Amino acid sequence: MIPSKRTAESTTGRGRLADLAAYAGVSEATVSRVLNDKPGVASSTRQAVLTAVDVLGYERPSKLRRNSAGLVGLITPELTNPVFPMFAQSIETQMAAAGFTPVLCTQTPGGVHEDEYVQMLLDRGVSAIVFVSGYHADSKADIERYTALRDRGLPIALVNGYREGVDATFISHDDQASMRLAVRHLRDLGHTRIGFATGPARYVPVQRRVEGFREAMGDVPGVDLDELVCTTLFSVEGGAAAGRQLIEAGATGIICGSDVMALGVFRAAAALGKRVPEDLSVVGGDDVPFMTFVDPPLTTVRMDVMGMAEAAVTAVLEEIAGEPVDRREYLFDPELILRESTGPAPR
Repeated sequence: MIPSKRTAESTTGRGRLADLAAYAGVSEATVSRVLNDKPGVASSTRQAVLTAVDVLGYERPSKLRRNSAGLVGLITPELTNPVFPMFAQSIETQMAAAGFTPVLCTQTPGGVHEDEYVQMLLDRGVSAIVFVSGYHADSKADIERYTALRDRGLPIALVNGYREGVDATFISHDDQASMRLAVRHLRDLGHTRIGFATGPARYVPVQRRVEGFREAMGDVPGVDLDELVCTTLFSVEGGAAAGRQLIEAGATGIICGSDVMALGVFRAAAALGKRVPEDLSVVGGDDVPFMTFVDPPLTTVRMDVMGMAEAAVTAVLEEIAGEPVDRREYLFDPELILRESTGPAPR
């Protein structure tokens, strides 16, 4: 439970100083210097202490309080996929550090629609909106909602899902490159029947990944790629359904559209008596934090969440400030993270 607001100026007691120091990962002496606005503290450390003050429910000392430069909206899908809280935390932290107040809006099935959130944010006079995997990622969705925002001059940034015709900054994971990395890794291990389990085909990132997968597998003789690509839901259940289908199609390695789907593939493998990685190699996507704790730890393709979040924040803040912004798509390189869920192809 978050404690009721108490002034941080009263945190001279060792217990409260210790709480703040533990949360920020610094010494109690450093906390004291920050609260008393003393020099000699790195800006990143100072921000960490002030974040601890805010999160633990203390009021900042009066001389450390800041005036908000304005509201900035952040619209994300539901937070059940851990990659979206990663984006939200990074974007919110950077917005707050710049003096803006982030307003997080999360979409859930049957809940508030993205367009309703946009109207609510506009009614509150937001200075900009960042969209993470919103309707812009759906190739069948109308882009007029975004062109209307640009027509009124509102700065927006769209993360993961490029659409022609929208004069805005797009921040994207290089989906095709991620497939090249994953396929090359499995082929180097001797796999030729490699399956791809991913989400619904209407999404732009899915389309790009399928294209990248097909290109990377195009020179493998005697392989029917149509039966080795399975589009389903971005969920554990979707991964399990795809995993079963691909294993039964003879795949010895499966690349997944997300780490959450990879957990479903693990479940399908266990149900079919397949061992990972002895009988089946599995590659995830995103690299969410708890993937080091699954058994076996998941080999995955990391998405540069921090870099992408920083680019989205920088783009809208520069536009708010009236600086010229090159509104185009920026691609961020993936990174293959090797762990223990992949191994040599079984004989």
